[in-house]
Formats: sequence, C-alpha cells, structure tokens
Amino acid sequence: MSAVASQRTEDLRAAAFACVACADPSRKCELTAQTFAALCEGRLALPDGGMPPIAIAIPGRPDKPRLVPPRDVPQRGLGSVEGRAALVHAVAHIEFNAINLAWDAVLRFAGMPGDYYRDWAGVAADEARHFGMLSTRLAELGHAYGDFAAHNGLWEMAVKTSDSCLARMALVPRVLEARGLDVTPGMIARLRSAGDDATADMLGIILREEVAHVAAGSRWFRYCCEREGRDPCRTFRGLLRERVSGGLRGPFNLDARRAAGFDEDELDLLTSAA
Repeated sequence: MSAVASQRTEDLRAAAFACVACADPSRKCELTAQTFAALCEGRLALPDGGMPPIAIAIPGRPDKPRLVPPRDVPQRGLGSVEGRAALVHAVAHIEFNAINLAWDAVLRFAGMPGDYYRDWAGVAADEARHFGMLSTRLAELGHAYGDFAAHNGLWEMAVKTSDSCLARMALVPRVLEARGLDVTPGMIARLRSAGDDATADMLGIILREEVAHVAAGSRWFRYCCEREGRDPCRTFRGLLRERVSGGLRGPFNLDARRAAGFDEDELDLLTSAA
C-alpha cells in the first residue's frame, strides 16, 4: 500500500508536504498523482480552518539542474536537436517548479474555502503530468531533466509572496505562469517551422490546460480581494508596481488571458503599461 493510500485519517496537507519535500522528480510526480486521487476519492480530509500554515523554505529538488541567474541561462536556436531539447528542458523545469508552487499554495495559506485546496491539488496533478510528458520528450531527444542549467525565478516569487495569499494569486499564476500563455503560441510556431511537430503538439496540450491554472489564480485573487474589501484591478496594478521589477512586457495573448479570468480593465492595464 502506498504512503498516500494509507493516510485515510490524515489531512491533505500531510500528503502535500510529502510531495513538496520529495527531491526525486519521478517520485514527486507519482506522489502528487496519488495524493490528488486520494483527495478525489475522499481518502484525504481538507485542511481545517484553524490549522496554522506550513512554510516550506526550500522544496525538495534534485542536485541538477544547476541553478543560475536568468541572464546566465544559454539561449539556443531551435534548428538543432540540442536547441529543441534545451527548450523542452526549460519548460519541464517550469512545470517541476509549478508542482511545488501548487502544493505550497495548499500548505502556506490557511483558512481558505475547500474549493481552493481542491483547485491547487488539481493544478499540482496537472503540472506533474506535464512534467512527465516533457521528460519523455527529453529522453526522445537524447537528454534528461538536469542536463541544462536553469533559473529559480518561479520559486523566488513564491518566497516574495509568502506573506499574502492575495499577492501569491496575483503574481504567480497571473504574472509568471500567465506569461506562458503569451509566449507558447510563438514557441509552437517556431517548433513547427523546425519540423518538430511532436514537441509542438505537446506544448499545445500544456497551453490549453495552463489556461485553467491561471483561471484558478484569477478566481482566488478575486476572492481574496473581496474578502479584504479591495478593488481587484487597482490592487493588481499596485502589486505589479511594488513587486514586479521592470514591469511586464508584451505582446500579450489577450484571448487566452480573457479565458483565464482577466477582465478588460486588467488587459488595458497590461497593454498600456507595456
């Protein structure tokens, strides 16, 4: 019997902590899938509103990839197998971090409605599945996760927003992860031009599913704004100004962002700022 399957009297957070702490990528994905299945089957209890938050300083991760500043991650063209593998690796690294980010949202922010925890457990399961898809593709290209350098920007933003669920929902799903909605269509087009339809098709699947993840961020950002009596657009503008160095650059995938819960005022804010 798996560790998760035996936790019939444990709450979701005990299983989520085991997922975040796990350093082996394959095992982390396996535990994540098991945890979400156990939650859906009613074998894990949702967090009690009176439970304190659980803070994770550094999530479990393997020794590789080597983490470097974003500017030091080499840029490679897609005309070579090596270049396409580097792109797949970069997306896989984002998905790996996104597993930890989703579970951190479950662990760190107490007192949220049950649907909040269900949403982020489901996001974690999706991200784990995406990582598995990309790992398979990397192997087909002659590489494995850890073969290329990567940066730690997603988790650094998690640390910067650890003080506020409102800030986390605004700046991780709706800024960093939403950037994937903007840039992935161009990546898909470049891959098809390079003759790599297999990777392009995979990124198309991930793009469609990431819309729902950003939408979850929009939904719970607005919930937090309403709970605190804040105007969402004004609050979003203030958080961008205060916590996003250099602001946001376009172009923006407006249709995908609309589907992910951005309203017209927010889209106007993004395009005018860019």
